[in-house]
Amino acid sequence: MADRLSARAAIAAVTADFTESTAPREDTSADGPLGWTGYADSRARATARTGERESVVHGLATVGGHRCVLVSFEFGFLGGSLGQRTGDRLEAAYEEAVTRRLPLVSLIATGGSRMQEGMIALTQLHRVAAASARLRAAGPAQLAVLRDPTTGGGWATLGAGADVILALPGAQVGFAGSRVRPPGADPAAYTAEGQLAAGQLDAIVPPEELAATLGHWLGALAYREAGAGATAQAAPPPAPVPDALSATGLPRTGWDAVLRARSASRPRAEAYLDAYFGIRLPLHGDRCGGTDPGLLCGFGLREGRPIAYVAQCGTPTRPAGYRTAARVIRLADRLGVPVLTLVDTPGAANDAEAERAGAGAAIADAFAAIAAARVPVTTLVVGEGGSGGALALAAPGHTHVTADSYFSVIAPELAAAILKRSPDRTRATADQLRLRPQDLVDLGVARSVVGPGSVRTGSNGSIA
Repeated sequence: MADRLSARAAIAAVTADFTESTAPREDTSADGPLGWTGYADSRARATARTGERESVVHGLATVGGHRCVLVSFEFGFLGGSLGQRTGDRLEAAYEEAVTRRLPLVSLIATGGSRMQEGMIALTQLHRVAAASARLRAAGPAQLAVLRDPTTGGGWATLGAGADVILALPGAQVGFAGSRVRPPGADPAAYTAEGQLAAGQLDAIVPPEELAATLGHWLGALAYREAGAGATAQAAPPPAPVPDALSATGLPRTGWDAVLRARSASRPRAEAYLDAYFGIRLPLHGDRCGGTDPGLLCGFGLREGRPIAYVAQCGTPTRPAGYRTAARVIRLADRLGVPVLTLVDTPGAANDAEAERAGAGAAIADAFAAIAAARVPVTTLVVGEGGSGGALALAAPGHTHVTADSYFSVIAPELAAAILKRSPDRTRATADQLRLRPQDLVDLGVARSVVGPGSVRTGSNGSIA
């Protein structure tokens, strides 16, 4: 059963340090802006039942040692619905986050807009969206925790509009509430689990792990002035280049390099990430209904320092993967967090489904995100560097390679086919492409070949 805690119980579950902010002056009209008969009585009963005068509580909190503005919904107050007074409180919470340069965390449980206030209630979504945009422009992050239920305008603003979206197991999540869905609609699509599978949220977190998870995220996403229009001189230092985890000797031929990179025994991205980070916080999905299990994205803590990561896992990268990567890179850039990319793909997915999903536009978006980043982006090629599908996630001028990797304009087999060469000339073609790690350094494509324990480069790119 999903969480149905009260607003204050939900707050207590993540922090013992909460100071409620003064609520904006409340409207005292009897039955609201529409004169809805009995509305005042409904509010009075909701107050008597919950102890709250509105459907949200907000204030300053410390979660996991990090200060934030915290918003919590009271579902027992008219279904956690959004009315004009709710809009007043939400707007005040966002403005406090802007003024104090603090992240905003929302513990959401709402059924949507309040019918008794009609269009006045619905237009509160404009207010929330505008306040969210002001906070995003100011820099600090927005985190959402989806409790049960999170539907309607609350999902479509505070929830889906957050930078990081977490959910409690079993929570109802969707724009359509349970009473307004089409007949026969698949109920699984309206759950946290269904939304995770569709790439609409980042993680499902058990209640007992929520406080610690939020603390880690707040530490990773703490706002740094360098991320918001600062000069290049004020940018954070780059992410250290990971140590290579495998071969130390360089490949003799181009085909040797290809075989090494394709070997099932060499370390993959997940091994590099596990060795590099003490804590990893995954970000999942492209927010357009797609996911790519062959791409790992998120923020990690390395000796307490946050670094964003985008890591290919050796499979053809799908459009959803590139869109997710672009989302993570732009978030890191806004927050002043350096980015590490691990390149390992035979190339971008090129099947019909990938084309229909917008492969070209998604790859272009990844190129654009790296090109526009004001924070340092560092790349390590750990396996195959297959054409533009790999280059889209590689940092110009800041790319390093391992000894069991290659990077090529095209796979040698395909190059031979395009040149109308016989298959027995594939190996010679690999040599002509100059795709070995040491070749890449000589050509200026890579800065160094990375060995176990250090980054070392000889005059010809060999490990010294």
